[in-house]
Amino acid sequence: MLNYLIRRLMIGAMTLAMITFVIFALVRNMPGTPLTLAEGGDPSRQMSPESLARLEKLYGLDKPWPQAYVVWIGNLVRGDMGRSISRKEPVAKLIGDRVPATLLLTVTSLVLTYLLAIPLGLWSTVKSNTAAERGMSTVLYMLYSLPSFVAALYLQIVFAVKLGWMPLTGIVDTQTYESLSFWGKTLDVAHHAILPVACFTYGSLAYYTRFIKANMEEAIRQDYVRTARAKGLSPARVIVHHAFRNTLIPLVTLMGLTLPSLLSGGIILERIFAWPGMGTLFFESIGERDYPTIMGLTLVFSLLTLVGQLLADILYAVVDPRVTYH
Repeated sequence: MLNYLIRRLMIGAMTLAMITFVIFALVRNMPGTPLTLAEGGDPSRQMSPESLARLEKLYGLDKPWPQAYVVWIGNLVRGDMGRSISRKEPVAKLIGDRVPATLLLTVTSLVLTYLLAIPLGLWSTVKSNTAAERGMSTVLYMLYSLPSFVAALYLQIVFAVKLGWMPLTGIVDTQTYESLSFWGKTLDVAHHAILPVACFTYGSLAYYTRFIKANMEEAIRQDYVRTARAKGLSPARVIVHHAFRNTLIPLVTLMGLTLPSLLSGGIILERIFAWPGMGTLFFESIGERDYPTIMGLTLVFSLLTLVGQLLADILYAVVDPRVTYH
């Protein structure tokens, strides 16, 4: 296992270097720079050539992008992710400030998805080919095919605009939040999170439910399940303790691969709900050509993707003792 981990870490480091190199090249070759975009096309805000050259040197924009990439890597090795050009703050602090808001949505959504998808998947297996199961499957297919950003707009129109039950955007009520008690603030945040969490959850719920049912359908046809039934075990015990335990293998693998989404969030959904998470920060940074912030977020997302894949492989071996790595 140790040799396998060392190989995977080396491959992951090379993969991460290639990803950041390509993204750095693409970002630095996008039209416009942080300084020219800050002028906004307003002649009164245009800087003199001397001031522009001074700022380019200050932010390292005067160097060719391959040289700038080497400088960025050198700073990264020393633990410095750079400083945001548009926000004038350390990139690490910016990302750290946005992590809780994104995790509030994604972790809540992930927990709800598993709490609902597992029993629904097992129920669908038991009730397979019945009218109730076909009806639920139809609803799930409809939910899965509905884009989350479309659902977000409809939910805003119905529950925020027409009914007024939910807030339209934001994470808190800026007018009353500071005057609330601890529990009042908690409820305020939860109230604002209902619609975004619903949009994050319904598509995943449909996918995971169908995923569990498909694996259960294959498991219940295996010989060990027939043997368990022949021994007179109850249907619930056969489904939960025998068939479902073997479907944990692909499910655990899928769980490991969802790790990157915990921090990347949904860029479009966060933008629609004006949610101050990492997705919104990424979207704004691209529009502002904020190179250090874009690279910092790319590094975090890429690192999480690689860690998620490694974690999925390790969990696969934990769940299935037959799997070994050398």
